[in-house]
Amino acid sequence: MRLGVLDIGSNTVHLLLVDAYPGARPVPFASHKRPLSLVSYLDENGAINQAGQNELLDFVHEAAQFAVNHHAEDLLAFCTSAIRESANGAEVLAKVVAETGVRLTELTGEQEAGMTYYAVRRWFGWSSDRILNLDMGGGSFELALGQDEFPTVAHSVPLGAGRLTHQWLPTEPASIKELKALRKHVREVLTEPIAELRQFGKPTLVTGTSKTFRSLARITGAAPSAEGPYVKRVLRAESLKVWTNRLIAMSWEERAELPGVSAIRAPQMLAGAIVALEAMEAMKVKSLRICPWALREGLMLRRFDHVLFDSSVPLSSSVGVGEVALGQSSVMSMSSSSTAL
Repeated sequence: MRLGVLDIGSNTVHLLLVDAYPGARPVPFASHKRPLSLVSYLDENGAINQAGQNELLDFVHEAAQFAVNHHAEDLLAFCTSAIRESANGAEVLAKVVAETGVRLTELTGEQEAGMTYYAVRRWFGWSSDRILNLDMGGGSFELALGQDEFPTVAHSVPLGAGRLTHQWLPTEPASIKELKALRKHVREVLTEPIAELRQFGKPTLVTGTSKTFRSLARITGAAPSAEGPYVKRVLRAESLKVWTNRLIAMSWEERAELPGVSAIRAPQMLAGAIVALEAMEAMKVKSLRICPWALREGLMLRRFDHVLFDSSVPLSSSVGVGEVALGQSSVMSMSSSSTAL
């Protein structure tokens, strides 16, 4: 079965096609993506402006055609905080359906945290016992902890690297006043969720997911992506603290020259480093493991679980709340009624 996952994130819009079947590991077949910082298209009222909507519609058209051309049988399409928290998010989603036929499911922050944790649990297995996962997107920061397939507690807070850069560090170099204000803001936002996480005991394994965490691990010495997903990659708080100070002194152009850092994410690396360091220090985490699987893989695996445990559901049938035609394929949106989807 060839399954497509269309991910409308805050920094990138990405279609991933994988070949898999129930019980098997998803094998990437093809990928189509485009840098698109929807946060930068917000107007003074917090709505995605027309230019941003046009960029989004153009990519969704491309992605749908790409899926058809490569014989995708199903397509899971979802969006996260960039659209979820915009003032006109509902209007944008309706426009996407009307003009492309693709229905984007709007995941809640808790669902995003839960499904990412689900992918991490599948990657590291039951021997990892209690897992704490930290996931950083462009618009939000997720924390999830648990011992089962889905987390016991999951939080999503508005501390995405792109959002904070746009709101708190809009120019370079950042001033001492701006940096102090940002750190204070991050600590205040993290206080309540971290206090709750601590009630559930010390994690056996702490993990980090997302491109920002991978980039931070890379610049602090982790192996490059070319060495494959099975190489152990670690982000240490001590090294992160050193590199946070280095990032403060670097221009956006200089950051873009660092290994594993793209031009579009370079301006956001400092804000991302500050959030990651504050979270790790607050939870007394000395190091974390980078997990190559995240939200997309969680949704894929959950899709196949539905097929595996319900023999009445054919592989091309909708598991969720909506289904529209995509050429001869089907576009599926998963239910957003619970963290476990």
